[in-house]
Amino acid sequence: MNRYYLDVHALQTVPPSNLNRDDTGAPKTAVYGGVPRARVSSQAWKRATRAYFEDEQLLEPSELGVRTKKIVEVIAARIEAADASLAGTAAQELAADVVQAAGLKIEVPKRKADAASKNGESEPLPEAKYLMFLSSRQLDGLAALAAEAAQDSKTFFKDKKNKDRAKALADSRHSVDIALFGRMVADVTDINVDAAVQVAHAISVHRVDNESDYYTAVDDRNTDAEPGAGMIGTVDFNSATLYRYAALGVHQLADTLGQGLREDESLTTPVRRAVEAFVRSFIESLPKGKINTFGHHTLPEAVVVKLRTTRPISFVSAFEEAVRGDQGGHLREAVERLADYIPDIERTYGNDATTLTWVLRVGANTHKLSGIGTEAQSLGELVTAVGQAVAQRLETPA
Repeated sequence: MNRYYLDVHALQTVPPSNLNRDDTGAPKTAVYGGVPRARVSSQAWKRATRAYFEDEQLLEPSELGVRTKKIVEVIAARIEAADASLAGTAAQELAADVVQAAGLKIEVPKRKADAASKNGESEPLPEAKYLMFLSSRQLDGLAALAAEAAQDSKTFFKDKKNKDRAKALADSRHSVDIALFGRMVADVTDINVDAAVQVAHAISVHRVDNESDYYTAVDDRNTDAEPGAGMIGTVDFNSATLYRYAALGVHQLADTLGQGLREDESLTTPVRRAVEAFVRSFIESLPKGKINTFGHHTLPEAVVVKLRTTRPISFVSAFEEAVRGDQGGHLREAVERLADYIPDIERTYGNDATTLTWVLRVGANTHKLSGIGTEAQSLGELVTAVGQAVAQRLETPA
């Protein structure tokens, strides 16, 4: 299969906010082009993107995975749901056995074990030492295998063939989110999954200095004789026009999915569905750090999507010299920088003639992007056009 990359670029302005905090509670920052910038980590936006799949029902539950340490608890619940005779401790023991047969290390967390012992409670379930990412179909498969071992699971899983079956179930029929964002298993590296998506840290196109808000809270029961606040505190924040970027390797996504998520469909269908869900979710999602405090509900003002056969290209260098905001804001100049930079770098390094470009924009400040690609009138139109193009490339490779 030929290499196909989908690049998604977005400019998004957020008001005073604290989307992604560092260890001191302040908004994350980075120095770029010699000046401090606002920063939102790639992990924060990837998490928001994954959550958006489920929140907005962009993908079916069977197409998604679960990332948790509590894999014994999750599999035990599926064993019980499939066979009511295997309930409680029996299901939990079977779940623990099949997880270990797959090569995944589990143990009872010491803190939880000590707390249970202190309170006279039964020992808690074992957990993985780190977050495990398993698809819904992998969890169902492991639960079904565990049920097969119900008569004597210890003997059943001593058989190498059954151990191999458990490991194979954990490393096949991957969900869309695992195929997109990858999976790392420290103890069983041969079931790692390479991520099809790379997400850059979002940074502001201009200089940003964090600010601090001093706030007070009043005790509603205080009388006039009791002046003063019931509580005082501070919260750090900034505001910024962010450049956001993600690159999706469509060929890697197709390779990981391997086949249709359902038996009655070809590979093209789930890949197209995954691409459309990712594009929509990455564009519309938003990290929720301190969202109740700041209500920073915005959407990107400008989006550029490219489908190319050459390697991914970020356009962040358009903002290496920080936008000054001399025009009273940052968006207009950022758009102008982007509109000038894209054709310049593609002319300099050569742009594959098969590259497709789509633009989605809002407001007069983004008009300069109109000439660099096919302009979509809505996000739905953009997503559909991208999905159709991906499907056509997969079905009729160049």
